[in-house]
Amino acid sequence: MNKRTLGQNLEVSALGLGCMGMSSSFPPFPDKQEMIALIRTAVERGVTFFDTAQVYGPFTNEDLVGEALEPIRDQAVIATKFGFELSTGEPRGTDSRPDTIKRSVEDSLRRLRTDRIDLLYQHRVDPNVPIEDVAGTVKELIEQGKVKHFGLSEAGVQTIRRAHAVQAVTALQSEYSLWWREPEDAILPTLEELGIGFVPFSPLGKGFLTGKIDETTTFESGDFRNTVPRFTDTEARRANRAFVDLLTHIAERKNATPAQIALAWLLAQKPWIVPIPGTTKLHRLDENIAATDIELTPDELREIDSTQIDAQGARYSEANQRMIDR
Repeated sequence: MNKRTLGQNLEVSALGLGCMGMSSSFPPFPDKQEMIALIRTAVERGVTFFDTAQVYGPFTNEDLVGEALEPIRDQAVIATKFGFELSTGEPRGTDSRPDTIKRSVEDSLRRLRTDRIDLLYQHRVDPNVPIEDVAGTVKELIEQGKVKHFGLSEAGVQTIRRAHAVQAVTALQSEYSLWWREPEDAILPTLEELGIGFVPFSPLGKGFLTGKIDETTTFESGDFRNTVPRFTDTEARRANRAFVDLLTHIAERKNATPAQIALAWLLAQKPWIVPIPGTTKLHRLDENIAATDIELTPDELREIDSTQIDAQGARYSEANQRMIDR
């Protein structure tokens, strides 16, 4: 697989693998050994970039990723995240106090069975801790060799600038896809100016852009999408099928799938964008990887951009939306 560079010098595969859904947010969860095998197969297929976080589970996802990659650690770039208060084992708001960061990194290193974290993100901006303190703490961890690169997630422009002034930010991870294009307004220009890479999560719209979800689809109890207005509102689902229709129209011409066109579109936006679609199925992993070989023509990109479709429904519940830094 082709490689891309995040920030100044973090080289990763053009497409990463988001591991959250293997043990969090999207039940039912597959057998752990099957997911270990899937992660190792991804490495064999050329994927080098794997995304996890303490809060996924909590903790079980880091355990899974650590076990899977331990025998092939030098072939993988591991990204994980801190930033939630998890002392009781369940998230209770944000916590990016320096002592918490240091303690949580030690715990992540143990669970990931490694001596360094390649990319450490602040999972959500903590309104109670100055971002300069957060960046300074991560800078210390980098100087100690425990962390290689610093990242932010769902951070706004001013937070990015303030953090970057203390410790170079290698990547921002935020939602970005054909049905959530807000980052284009201010985030992408800022990242380009500062030389920061971008890692879109939910590049397939939490599954919606694959075309496999319609207004009749139901999700298991505990599925994160049951809390998302964009999925709970039947009318929104029906209206948002317009995105799938557009992707399908182009996919048929390219002998591809809607999901592959959605990923190819993201990859075409900037050379420093690395999407991290998640999957628990081998055939979907192969489908996603094949998207890196699809080149959309300038006419096709214009066709997508000229089709004015406004996504219906909020992308987060009110509680989750309050945690987004703007």
